[in-house]
Amino acid sequence: MSLDADFPEKRPPINVGKRPPTYVGIIIFKLIKGSLFLGLAITAYTLSDNNLPEEYRQFLARMQPFLDLLRVHPGNKFFTHLAGQVGELTEANVLWAAAGTLVYCMFSLVEGIGMLFRMTWAGWLAIGESAFFIPIELYELTRPGKFSWWLAAVLVINIIIVWYLFVNRGRLFRHHHPHPPSP
Repeated sequence: MSLDADFPEKRPPINVGKRPPTYVGIIIFKLIKGSLFLGLAITAYTLSDNNLPEEYRQFLARMQPFLDLLRVHPGNKFFTHLAGQVGELTEANVLWAAAGTLVYCMFSLVEGIGMLFRMTWAGWLAIGESAFFIPIELYELTRPGKFSWWLAAVLVINIIIVWYLFVNRGRLFRHHHPHPPSP
């Protein structure tokens, strides 16, 4: 017996096999971002009880041939500032950062997996999460002397994601229709 006999009104089929390339790109972007932040959270957790200033010095020593190739001296302002920041880290701060990164990575992974299955809530979560960062990125870009092409690119990507998902939400996400009351 077919379910169509119980529900005479026909619904348009959801073509799960064909996803627009932009939508697939957003899914891949969310899954890669979530995976990278998961790796960062795990790394931060595993490093939380280490002697970070000493590990930083060892890292710079191992990277010295690469830095020489790039003609970057480890004593320049960037590296000395970074060394000072690493020296001020406490185990508790690193663990908090690892926990926050883990929570953030879960958002991206849940969004990506939910969007893969065309769940409406995942689309709205992706729109909300991407839109949340737009004002923060605009603020950071407009601070005097703080402009970054990398951050500008992230801002453009977030604006495209929000615009694309919002404009195409009706055809991208599965909508749940209530079943007619049974007699």
